[in-house]
Amino acid sequence: MAFHLYKNMAFSLIYQKYMVPVSNEITNMVLSYVKGKANGRPLEMAVDVGCGTGRYTLPLAPHFKEVLGLDISDTQISVAKQMSLAKNVSYMVSPAETLPVKDASVDLVHVAVAVHWFKLDKFLDETIRVLKTNGCLAVHAFEPVAEFEYKNLSDDLNSVMSEVWETLYQHVDNSTDDMLSRYQHLYEAIPLKDKERITGIPAKVQLTIPEMIGFTHSSYMFQRFKEKDEKRAEQFIMHISNRFQEILGEETDSVRMNVHMKHYCVLACKH
Repeated sequence: MAFHLYKNMAFSLIYQKYMVPVSNEITNMVLSYVKGKANGRPLEMAVDVGCGTGRYTLPLAPHFKEVLGLDISDTQISVAKQMSLAKNVSYMVSPAETLPVKDASVDLVHVAVAVHWFKLDKFLDETIRVLKTNGCLAVHAFEPVAEFEYKNLSDDLNSVMSEVWETLYQHVDNSTDDMLSRYQHLYEAIPLKDKERITGIPAKVQLTIPEMIGFTHSSYMFQRFKEKDEKRAEQFIMHISNRFQEILGEETDSVRMNVHMKHYCVLACKH
């Protein structure tokens, strides 16, 4: 397992800065689902499990009286606390399998790009325990593919990114299986009748080449590559940087490209 990487402060800072930007499309979908199931009831508490540096925790804050971010990594929580600007958001170091909240007290259990690290049966048992009647579970992640759009250079840029993904895939661990199946196993394991799984949710972000290189660094797969062979990993980054330079020339560091991504989401409601 590569989870130990998330306990490294240097990696946590890279993760906060360069991981794929928060998807407003996903956040809006989750909030719409939760509010619909609440049927006008005020939303009191959300728990963001595996919150990391709080990237998806803060967007929940305006919609709940209280938001609690939980992560097993003390360094990720430390970074989250540094970034927090909302008075109703708090963070704790806690495993996903033991949620430090009361029975039937939570309107939303939320997980972004993290459930594949959990012991699923125990996490789901805890989720059912803490959710109120009509409380919701929302779990989502992004597909490990993206399409660049920039002038007439899109095909060349996408060719480079295909090389990036091909290299990163050589350093996956078993946790990635659930992501590649778009959380089908999770969906089947949820012991609630009211549930749905949505795939192919489009989202567009704008990124520079330095940000894309940073995103590569923020991947646990690249960090595993670096642990195995630091010299080859750094040579790979240099090679990719040079390829982008060949395509974009003087624009390499300044151009902002449209990056089209796809997300997937599992939603469920406790009745």
